[in-house]
Amino acid sequence: MIDTHTHLYSDAFDDDRKEVVQRALDKGVTEFYLPAISSETHGRMLALEAEYPGVMHAMMGLHPCDVKPESWEQELELVKKYLDQRSFPAVGEIGIDLYWDQSTYDIQVKAFEQQMDWAVEKDIPIVIHSRESFDETFEVLERKKQPRLRGIFHCFSGNIDQAKHAVDLGFMLGIGGVVTFKNGKIDQFLHEIPLENIVLETDAPYLAPVPFRGKRNESAYVGLVAGKLVDIYGKDFTEIDRITTENAKKLFAY
Repeated sequence: MIDTHTHLYSDAFDDDRKEVVQRALDKGVTEFYLPAISSETHGRMLALEAEYPGVMHAMMGLHPCDVKPESWEQELELVKKYLDQRSFPAVGEIGIDLYWDQSTYDIQVKAFEQQMDWAVEKDIPIVIHSRESFDETFEVLERKKQPRLRGIFHCFSGNIDQAKHAVDLGFMLGIGGVVTFKNGKIDQFLHEIPLENIVLETDAPYLAPVPFRGKRNESAYVGLVAGKLVDIYGKDFTEIDRITTENAKKLFAY
């Protein structure tokens, strides 16, 4: 299995990071993709990647919640510097978040578009954070639509029409703990989306799946997400593992 979205460099894991990683490896997780947040955590993320070469893969980008009026342009300059220095599997996580702060909407869109352009230029996917902003996110994607623009709608929690729209635009759905929630709703229609458009993720330390909901999430729990997909798609675990792993490898090509 591949955890396509995990913040293992987060301070939530400072006391037991090695054990957390080992538990995931023991559960059959072979690779971990680390989404970037901002300059405050790039160093930690890259250090973790260096500690587990070929197993941890750092992305690069500026999270929409960290697009601040006083610093976003400098933050983007740093992102560009990193992208020009070395290769990354994806630009992410980037996007629009209207849950925490609607006042920065305009600059969030500018930062999103700029990073999207860099991903297209480098011919790598993007990983989208879209919270309370599906319509706005699709508006940007439609405007910037082109063959090289592809990626993952991380932590997908929209409806069936939004799921189909994302797939039509060349994006995969990142499915995590929400699929196990009673009120998550995506489990009711996900079977209508071909498994070839699905990748597994945890978003650790956030959004732990049932039966750990409300507790700290970790990459070992990606198997619980895969287990829920067994029920939804009516395929055995090995098949879910194989197809979602192939999807991730094909997308990241890393």
